[in-house]
Amino acid sequence: MREFRSFLAPQIRQFIRYRQASQCWSGSSEKNLAYFDRYCHENYPGADALTQEMADGWCRKRDTENSSSCGTRTGPVRSFLLFLNMRGLSCVQPPESPRHSRRSYVPHAFTEEELARFFWECDSVKAYNRKNSQVRKLTIPVFFRLLYSSGIRTNEARLLRRGDVSLSDGVLDIRQSKGYNQHYAVLHSSMLELIRRYDAAIEAIMPGREYFFPSSRNGHYNCGWVTRTFSQLWETANPSSHATPYDLRHNYAITNINRWVGQGFGFHDRLVCLSKSMGHSKLESTRYYYSIVPALAQVLDEKTGASSERMIPEVPDYEETN
Repeated sequence: MREFRSFLAPQIRQFIRYRQASQCWSGSSEKNLAYFDRYCHENYPGADALTQEMADGWCRKRDTENSSSCGTRTGPVRSFLLFLNMRGLSCVQPPESPRHSRRSYVPHAFTEEELARFFWECDSVKAYNRKNSQVRKLTIPVFFRLLYSSGIRTNEARLLRRGDVSLSDGVLDIRQSKGYNQHYAVLHSSMLELIRRYDAAIEAIMPGREYFFPSSRNGHYNCGWVTRTFSQLWETANPSSHATPYDLRHNYAITNINRWVGQGFGFHDRLVCLSKSMGHSKLESTRYYYSIVPALAQVLDEKTGASSERMIPEVPDYEETN
């Protein structure tokens, strides 16, 4: 746990222990709560009680932020305030969460050739005698193939513990997700065989590891490692296009949705299955992908007309990220 220095330190530590016990706490949440603690310590050095001014000042949207980044920064503080209020420790009201604005980013549409070149680069990572190099060589091809084939979030993959991965039936127990949203994902047989081989190989280098994809220091990789590694490999493989690791999740959803076109109209059942496997807390979140698959949108309009809007309510044009 980080060091907290403001008058709120005891209550913050209590809140973190509570969230950890509920298995719904992350390092990024703790980091943003630590920033709030520093804000209170530096701007209200003599204070001994939380005020509405402190909360509003911290949660106010900054000129350099969009709604999503502001929500990420302030979300842990709003949760902390709710925690205090429920226990009669404060009467400060959590400021409203900023309304999401429409995202201008359009996910990259992968071609088969681009993906082939990217995974070739993943497989071509060199291994030297150093332990770090050997771990990297083993991990990169499997890690990014897991993102591609399962649609799980990048943080869900890097925080997987060894006990969360069933090597017998290929079921992933996703405990570290977006909020408290434990769910399961089932791997394709080819991916299951790959992670079995990976598990045996990495165990020989790092016996008794805690995380399924361990860093060389036997911890887990951070989000910067995922972004940096993907970018380096992608730019080498496909220098004329831009993509992000999270685009692999988009690709998984779109590929599955496209398979529904021309295969009958069990749309709702398929949408529910996709939503569950991707760990969406609300079905409406999965509708985001429907909005960026024109072929499916056309079929839905032809089959249902206005009824599709009743079946799948309109939602903002964004997908929850990590």
